[in-house]
Amino acid sequence: MLKNTKLTVVTMILTVFFFTNIAFCETITGKVNQNTTLKKKNKIVDSYTQKPVTGAAISIPSVGFRTTSDSDGTFELNTQINDKAILSVQKEGYRPFSLTIDENIASKPLKLGIEKSKIGDVTIESDVCHLGDDVYSETSANSSEFKGKSLGSYFTKTFKTKTLRPNEEAVVIIGSVIGLDTKMAKELGQNQIAYVYSSPTEVFFNGNKVGELNINGDNQEIEIPRQLVRESNELTIKTGRNLFQHAYVDYDDIEIAGLRFEIKDKGAFAYK
Repeated sequence: MLKNTKLTVVTMILTVFFFTNIAFCETITGKVNQNTTLKKKNKIVDSYTQKPVTGAAISIPSVGFRTTSDSDGTFELNTQINDKAILSVQKEGYRPFSLTIDENIASKPLKLGIEKSKIGDVTIESDVCHLGDDVYSETSANSSEFKGKSLGSYFTKTFKTKTLRPNEEAVVIIGSVIGLDTKMAKELGQNQIAYVYSSPTEVFFNGNKVGELNINGDNQEIEIPRQLVRESNELTIKTGRNLFQHAYVDYDDIEIAGLRFEIKDKGAFAYK
């Protein structure tokens, strides 16, 4: 978030959808379904088998909330949510899951499907990371939910992966991002800043820029050119800057979570 602005654009795919008033819910990774039969009981299930997942760790770091799913996959979300916040789900053997929620979403029962890890998956960072300079106004996107201290203007981490086969492509997935004050985010009403906005958050893979984050949301996917993928890799995410502040550098304060690297069959990109 900027002192006086924040917006975002995304050349990626938001895959979180909300369905209401349905008797049966098909739960898919990255999607959230509201099921009226849950009676305000939230539930974690395996997205493939639809069976309850026991012992999944659920957290909302910005409000200090943590709990665990019980023997039938249910959990209570008994905490106060004033603005958009990132809810994270972690379970050994499963891909990390994150979802941007607000007071309205938190007040309704959620059925969250998580996917089992696959060969080639790499969890780069499952926790929520705050980037920026810790200087932002109350009109910045989601500023009321920023509690963690900033790691600085960028996040970087190295990881190892296998060599891609001819029929495979690689993607980096940003599970959730809040706080972007880009021009696009501003135009979409994601913040209340009147006049200024930030540059997009930039994503680099092995020193090469591969994408930008322009809007707040979940499960934003960035395709990685196969020639950039090595045995040892580095992912770097740099937050944007206030484009209307020239006296000094004013970084956009944002929070990201659920960073992961996945290998997919080329058929997954046939629609492009």
